[in-house]
Amino acid sequence: MWKLYDRTIVKKENLLFSNHDLFVLLLPIVLEQLLNSFMGMADTMMVSNVGSAAISAISLVDSINNLVIQIFAALTTGAAIICSQYIGREDLKGANRAAKQVFLAVFAISVGVMIPCLIFRKPLLSFIFGKVTAEVMADSQIYFLITVISYPFLALFDVGSAFFRAGGNSRFPMTVSVISNVLNIAGNAILIFGFHAGVAGAAISTLLSRVFSMCVVFYALRRDRQQIVLRNYFTIRPDMPLIKKILAIGVPSGIENGMFQFGKLAIQSTVSAMGTVAIAAQAMTNILEMLNGIAGIGIGIGLMTVVGQCIGAGRKEEAKYYIVKLTAIAEVAIIISCLFVLAITKPVVWIAHMETASADMCFRMVVAITIVKPIVWVLSFIPAYGMRAAGDVKFSMILSMLTMWCMRVALCIYLSRVWGFGPMAVWIGMFADWTLRGIIFTGRFLSGKWLQKKVI
Repeated sequence: MWKLYDRTIVKKENLLFSNHDLFVLLLPIVLEQLLNSFMGMADTMMVSNVGSAAISAISLVDSINNLVIQIFAALTTGAAIICSQYIGREDLKGANRAAKQVFLAVFAISVGVMIPCLIFRKPLLSFIFGKVTAEVMADSQIYFLITVISYPFLALFDVGSAFFRAGGNSRFPMTVSVISNVLNIAGNAILIFGFHAGVAGAAISTLLSRVFSMCVVFYALRRDRQQIVLRNYFTIRPDMPLIKKILAIGVPSGIENGMFQFGKLAIQSTVSAMGTVAIAAQAMTNILEMLNGIAGIGIGIGLMTVVGQCIGAGRKEEAKYYIVKLTAIAEVAIIISCLFVLAITKPVVWIAHMETASADMCFRMVVAITIVKPIVWVLSFIPAYGMRAAGDVKFSMILSMLTMWCMRVALCIYLSRVWGFGPMAVWIGMFADWTLRGIIFTGRFLSGKWLQKKVI
């Protein structure tokens, strides 16, 4: 019971995924995530030239946008898990049937989220970020209005990409994502520097790039050459039993991701009261921290396809083997990426024309992240991707919610408001969260209870 995997069952010559297969699957995902982060950093640096108010506004609004994006990502997780398990058992009809229902559910949910956000955008922003300056609030309202319109396009692109990855094709979504991000940067250059459109230019460029990526992916899904084919969208009718299966995976993941982002909003609200210098420093530190963890996240995303197909094929010991193997690979990736990000931090803040106080604060936080993250981050995230792919989503949801609110949010608020720690309180709380999650997830993996779940 308390062992990593049964080596007598897992024979290297009979593995479902060879080292070459893993390389072909994981490399495009990791590259896509890395390039997206670099593009996001370039995007932020371009906007930062407009002024601290602009970068602060985008940072604040993106904390809301990321909440919605994470909810969509949870539905994408449900799509990837269910479709990969069907493909693992060689049931392509089931995979295609599930894909149609995922498309229908994601479209309805994304439009349902977009409409109230458009209607209540001003009171929502005032309620969450009421203490910011008038200039930051005005830019926030403009940026939020335009980016909200992009929600359905982003959600559908994510889920379309998940269909390709579930079948083992991670290269095509990467290509589309890279082109989309290049178009976004080009649009920023034209609208921000050419037309002096400020945050509106950044938002419009984001919207157009998401429309482009969604259209390309769903056009490609019409072709017969891949395992999941999607066409004749207007003929799709709800299949409630199947939708319930999808939501049984997606809803707990959505709650987990949603509460995670709510916690970040609570933290962001605390940071927003620290002044523009702290907001700008925290915004850049968030981007750099995402960059040094993105390779690990890419490996985790690929792990869901691998474990999903193993579980669908009934190869549970192989599922355990791949979780161990990819966790080790992720650890190496995190160490390298943390050192790389530390090395580029000072050049990045200089290029971004950050104020000296903000730049110094950002560098100190990145140093702390570089020390702690390789020690505790991987075990708190990577095995969980694999266990979710086996259907163990409720445990992950409950654990993540508890550690988020009891460690990350509570410590941040306490240290900042009682002891005046400043934005470093955010990271102390996060380090405590990662540590506790890693310990508990490791115990869950070793117990084998996550293998007792059933998705299809």
